[in-house]
Amino acid sequence: MANMYDHAYDLEKAIRESEEFKGLKAAYDTVMNDPSSKEMFENFRNIQLELQQKQMQGQEISEEEVQKAQSVVQVVQQDEQIAKLMEQEQRLNIAINDISRIITKPLEELYGQPEE
Repeated sequence: MANMYDHAYDLEKAIRESEEFKGLKAAYDTVMNDPSSKEMFENFRNIQLELQQKQMQGQEISEEEVQKAQSVVQVVQQDEQIAKLMEQEQRLNIAINDISRIITKPLEELYGQPEE
């Protein structure tokens, strides 16, 4: 019987070969090949990462930073290519969350946690 790490690598391969991942990669490549979209997306990601880092360090995020992030999101969502990328990312995240629920089921059953 294969060990769980072998199955994990099989799962990684299945994710890479999935339509969800292929759609995300194609959308990402499209954004990265358009200078304007790429710059907007990288700016958005940098702001997102900065705010996540502050949260993880327990630092408060100012109202000004929240407003800046919201305005960047509005601008980014107007870019058709970035909107498509975000849509594809969400599709893959749904699949990964479903997979996560499946693989953690033994722990949920062991500890008696009802599935949400």
